[in-house]
Amino acid sequence: MDTQICENIGTGANGHLLFAGQDTVALAKRYGTPLYLMDEDRIRENCRTYREAFRELFREGSRPLYASKACSFKRIYGIMKEEGMGIDVVSPGEIYTAKAGGFDLSDAYFHGNNKTDADIAYAMENGVGYFVIDNMEELEAVEKEASRRGIRQKALLRLSPGIDPHTYAAVSTGKVDSKFGIAIATGGAKEFVRAALSTAHIDLRGYHCHIGSQVFAEDVFERTAKAMTAFAAEMMREFGFIGEQIDIGGGFGTRYVDSDPKLDIRDKLVSVAHALKQACAEYGYPEPVFLMEPGRSIVADAGMTLYTVGTVKHIPGYKTYVSIDGGMPDNPRFALYGSRYTCLAAEATGAPEMTCDLVGRCCESGDIIQKEIRLPGTLKRGDIVAVCTTGAYNHAMSMNYNKIPRPPVVMLSSGDSYIAVRRESYEDLCRNDL
Repeated sequence: MDTQICENIGTGANGHLLFAGQDTVALAKRYGTPLYLMDEDRIRENCRTYREAFRELFREGSRPLYASKACSFKRIYGIMKEEGMGIDVVSPGEIYTAKAGGFDLSDAYFHGNNKTDADIAYAMENGVGYFVIDNMEELEAVEKEASRRGIRQKALLRLSPGIDPHTYAAVSTGKVDSKFGIAIATGGAKEFVRAALSTAHIDLRGYHCHIGSQVFAEDVFERTAKAMTAFAAEMMREFGFIGEQIDIGGGFGTRYVDSDPKLDIRDKLVSVAHALKQACAEYGYPEPVFLMEPGRSIVADAGMTLYTVGTVKHIPGYKTYVSIDGGMPDNPRFALYGSRYTCLAAEATGAPEMTCDLVGRCCESGDIIQKEIRLPGTLKRGDIVAVCTTGAYNHAMSMNYNKIPRPPVVMLSSGDSYIAVRRESYEDLCRNDL
């Protein structure tokens, strides 16, 4: 059994797949399937990699912010608080969940390209520390609400630096024609800064951008740091404003399959820090408080989803389908992006000799987890199959298509396990129906 995709995956003496050192077959029997597993120790390890590198490499006050959209439930925010992470949030729902999880919202940054008036009021009411303002209309709305409350709201301005991250088009967010932020290249960003500095109730602290997700390219973040520093220096000369913070978003790639490169996050941050310091020296700009927003690279490889096989359907001369008891409702990423995954048999013995499509239970031809994978030919009804690296954008994107309840989230830590999010019941599906 090839289990090399991540260090927290292995094989036990009984031949069963291990995740975070625990027997996945036993976990499936105890908690049922579909089942989201989250390796809490791995999450903490990933947080510490970022936090310690930031402390060593960047100006005092610099810190990583966990990108909530990758995976949001109460216990995650408790872990982020315990690990000294900041967070970013993109909706009132994430704000509510973070607060319910005990997180201090003064360490939260509120994103979004279309914050409603109600969203803005809710965030201020709950003490969200920073707004990342996306556009001119939002600038006016934030100023209006802050004025009504008699406060000065700390904020960053979201810019589009025009960097191509060489990633999926659907998750590329830093190009000039992105729906997010205001482009530097068009001159709009300069006018954005001018407008923000003219307000009475917005405390402008600096600049934000986010170039995309699942980035492996060698110099993308280095180029981004340089572009943002160059812009900040231009605004310093133009308006006399020194933005204390520069946030270049998130997006470091995670290995889903063997062909994905393995990134050393600390080594990448060394390179980014060098580029930032070099740019500051080149443009005569004071070194800023530096922020990044890792999400996927914090939680993705801390996740695994377990399923029970229902049918193994052979169509001679054509294809074999392995159907599982979950699918698109708990993991829509293949349907959305054609995302790749490593899929493993948790208990079936034998070489992975059977080529098959792993498909879900929904009445939808697009309900596919992965195409053309190899699993043991002995695989049968009732066996457990694992899909690796599902900690990011699986629970977060889950839904109730075909009225299928969402799986529980079970945390694994130091050889023990506990439920962080309970399995939805059929009653939950109708809870808001009248």
